[in-house]
Amino acid sequence: MDGRDQSLLALMSEDFAKVKFYGGIEMNEISKTNRQVWIVDTTLRDGEQAPGVVFKGSEKIELAKKLVECGVNELEVGIPAMSEYEQKTIRGIVQKGLPVRLTSWSRALKSDIESAAKTGTEGVHISFPTSNSHLASLNKDESWVIEQLEVLVQKAKGYFEFVSVGAQDGIRANSVFLSRFIAHAQHVGADRLRIADTVGSVLPQDINPMIMQIQRHSQIPLEFHAHNDLGMATANAMLAIDAGCQAISATVCGIGERAGNVALEEIAVALSMSKQYSSTIDLSKLNRLCRYVANISGRKIHTQKPIVGEAIFQHESGIHCAALIKDPKTYQPFLPESVGNAPATYIIGKHSGSAAIRHILSQYKIEVSKPESLAILNQVKLKVIALKRSLTPQELIDIYQQFNPKNKVA
Repeated sequence: MDGRDQSLLALMSEDFAKVKFYGGIEMNEISKTNRQVWIVDTTLRDGEQAPGVVFKGSEKIELAKKLVECGVNELEVGIPAMSEYEQKTIRGIVQKGLPVRLTSWSRALKSDIESAAKTGTEGVHISFPTSNSHLASLNKDESWVIEQLEVLVQKAKGYFEFVSVGAQDGIRANSVFLSRFIAHAQHVGADRLRIADTVGSVLPQDINPMIMQIQRHSQIPLEFHAHNDLGMATANAMLAIDAGCQAISATVCGIGERAGNVALEEIAVALSMSKQYSSTIDLSKLNRLCRYVANISGRKIHTQKPIVGEAIFQHESGIHCAALIKDPKTYQPFLPESVGNAPATYIIGKHSGSAAIRHILSQYKIEVSKPESLAILNQVKLKVIALKRSLTPQELIDIYQQFNPKNKVA
């Protein structure tokens, strides 16, 4: 029986809370309720890498302030090696004295680290290629990565208080090499290890065994960086947390390359709804934050975007509306006001019911009986089909007045 089997057996024993994995992470720390997850926002870096997205320096500074107000723990503020303009912008953010950790992003190059050092950020993240495909694209091999780990982490330690090391495309890396990479990263003094699902290809059922395997080789905190190519980024991030990752990197609205990243608003609400985990994110500020990012990025928020989409708190179905009028939690996982949204609205459409008709009319001080509402509803459905859209409240009132011509509504 190998060490992994022994650990799994121990997890099922009565001494569960006393078990330690080889990585030194105590299971009672992983499993206790309300474990707070460290949120690394990378909208200013990975989010801006979405094709066609460009943030002005003033916009990045303003966004950094809004992210801090929202409760993010750490900001990955950009790539200094890109340009002098980017370095100047990052220095502008640093000069604001924001009460969070600021990190710059760097490739595995001395020159990148030197560029990052000019910005004054507290930390730096150094990204190393770890999968065979990424190594081949750079004409590098595993030996080069191990050599550069030592050289670059030691160099970064001379400039920065905090050094994060990233296994780019680590999810697709050879497991033996990844274990070697992790062991060497902590040996040379890295403060945190980022495991990246760079192309969003990992499946949820594979996350737990992968992260637990990595955990066995790591004595430093783990961060999970997920992409959303299969639409599973948030689920994968939650499972990575469940498997022991202490930090998650995310972007506002999930913007990023291809299908984007873990959405900050999604992971924040998911953590708040869980029974085991939490974050420092102020959910009531999410809607305003997302609208700001949508504006400066030029990326519209889809109407059915989880958490902040305009349509997700609109209801039309008669059965749903009748229940929601009595209790707003019957067909909503959380109240719209909790994430800074307007209260739920009832749409007058083909699937509406009489309860919604009475409720909407009552908001205009029009009281109708159930038989009257049924008659009105019949005309509503005919008009909706003819127009091929939902009706406005005024159009509903117009139909009401067809039945009650003497009742003039102001």
